[in-house]
Amino acid sequence: MTDFTDLTLDELRLALAPAVAESAIFDGWSEAAVRSAAESVGANPDVAMLAYPGGAMDMIGAWIASVDAAMVAAFPPERIAAMKIRERIRALVGFRLDAMVGNEEALRRALAIMAMPHNAARSLRMGWNSADVMWRLAGDTATDYNHYTKRTILASIYAATLAVFVGDESEGKADTLAFLDRRIDGIMRFEQAKAKWLNPERESFSVTRFLGRLRYPAR
Repeated sequence: MTDFTDLTLDELRLALAPAVAESAIFDGWSEAAVRSAAESVGANPDVAMLAYPGGAMDMIGAWIASVDAAMVAAFPPERIAAMKIRERIRALVGFRLDAMVGNEEALRRALAIMAMPHNAARSLRMGWNSADVMWRLAGDTATDYNHYTKRTILASIYAATLAVFVGDESEGKADTLAFLDRRIDGIMRFEQAKAKWLNPERESFSVTRFLGRLRYPAR
């Protein structure tokens, strides 16, 4: 059990985040939520407030970071090694969704705050970072433009899945999982098509040869 009385502010911010999310169901992402969360775990409420100087976005960011950290801990290399890429991404996103079950209202309020224009840039960075963590856990080592396209696509799919998740009342979130599966299938088809197009063994397109054929068409 975590001793909240002997943590640095950075440690407290992350450790307290899940409790803040639970309190946000009733109090919103507010000072009241932080104080309520601190009292529930035996932390000093005044010190806890210092851990979130940026207000609601700091609280939400810490919650997301706590889910990232829990996901990393839950998927050591030996667990994920035997999975195919599609299964890895599905399992990682599924873990994140499971971590938020019961906190749908807190998530709904968080998404509304993150969608505000003045929070857009930071929200995009949060989504990008979570997508980066997932791809790294999945074993992606791309450093070229693939690095960016994979993360951009996964971040957008994850965001869309969360939007479905918050309003999903189906048994076991079946509608959300079906939505996620369709989107992951789309990623896999895109990656397969891209790999085929970029296959170094395929005949490359030559502008010079193409123009030459226009000028001197085959007889």
